[in-house]
Amino acid sequence: MEKETRNDLPGIQWFPGHMKKAQRLIEENLKLVDVVIELLDARIPASSANPMLADIIKDKPRLIALNKSDLADAASTKRWLAYFRAQGIPAVAIDSVKGRGMKQLVRQAEELARPKTDRFVKNGGRPRAARCMILGIPNVGKSSLINRLAGAVKAKAADKPGVTRAKQWIKIGASLDLLDTPGILWPKFEDQTVGLKLAFTGAINDDIYDREQVTALLLSVMRRDYPERLQERFKFKGEMPEDGLALLEAIGRKRGCLVKGGVVDLEKAQNIVLNEFRSGKLGLVTLDEVPADESADGKEKVSEAAESEGDKA
Repeated sequence: MEKETRNDLPGIQWFPGHMKKAQRLIEENLKLVDVVIELLDARIPASSANPMLADIIKDKPRLIALNKSDLADAASTKRWLAYFRAQGIPAVAIDSVKGRGMKQLVRQAEELARPKTDRFVKNGGRPRAARCMILGIPNVGKSSLINRLAGAVKAKAADKPGVTRAKQWIKIGASLDLLDTPGILWPKFEDQTVGLKLAFTGAINDDIYDREQVTALLLSVMRRDYPERLQERFKFKGEMPEDGLALLEAIGRKRGCLVKGGVVDLEKAQNIVLNEFRSGKLGLVTLDEVPADESADGKEKVSEAAESEGDKA
C-alpha cells in the first residue's frame, strides 16, 4: 500500500471500547508484571502495532511476537525481525495455532525478566517465576496464544497480586506466569492505509465498512504485488482486469457466483476473496514494508541483524 498515493481510500475507523479505560486498566496491571509481550500480525507488523504502547509501558522490558507468521512472507518476516532487533527490541516469529515458536517466546520472556527476578532474590525474596502480560489488537491471536501457552490446564497461581482484582494468573511451565487480563490496547489509526490493512486481515469487523470497495482494493494490491498468486489461484489465462472491481467480478464468474440473468453475486465473490486471502490460500503475503533507515549506522545494524536471522533459519 505504501508504493502509491491514493485519494480514494475509504475512511475506516473502529473504536471498540473506550481507549482511556483500556489504557488505565493496562497501566494498573503493568506494575504486577516483569515483561510485556506485544503481539503483532506478521502480515502487517506496523499496521497492527499501537503507537501509544511505548509511552504506556515506559521502561518495562518489551518483547515483540510476530504471530500468524505461517501466513506471512518468510523473507519479509526475517527483515521485520531484524528491524526490531536493530531497534533494541527482542522479537520472535510465532504461529499460536500450530504452536511454532512457543519455546523461543517463553525463553526470551524469561531472559528479559531475569534481571528483575534475580534482584528480587538478592533482596531476600523467595525465587519466583517471571511474570508477563500479552497485549495486542483484536483478532491478532491473543486468546489463541494464551491457550497454546497454557495447554490444557489454566491454573490460578496462589498468593499473587492481581488475583483479588479478578485477574487470572496462568502458569506457563515452571518458570513463567502469565497475567490474563481483559485489557487490550485498541488501535487508533489516522492513516487510511492502516485501516485498510486491518480490514484486509480481518482485524476489523467486516460489517462496519464497504466490503465491496475494500475487497476490490485488496485485489488491486494483490494484482500489483503478487499477480502470479491471483493467476494461479483463480486460473486466469492471459491478462487480468486492471480495475479491482472488474477483477472481483471476473473471479466471481470463474467461481460460479452467478444469480439469475448471469449477474455476478458480488457478496459471494467478496467472501471467497477475503476468506482465501486471510487463510493463506492466496499465498504467503506481507503488506507492510520495513521502514527505511537512511543512516549508515541504522543500515549497518539492520544488515547485521538480518544476517544473524539468516544464520538461524
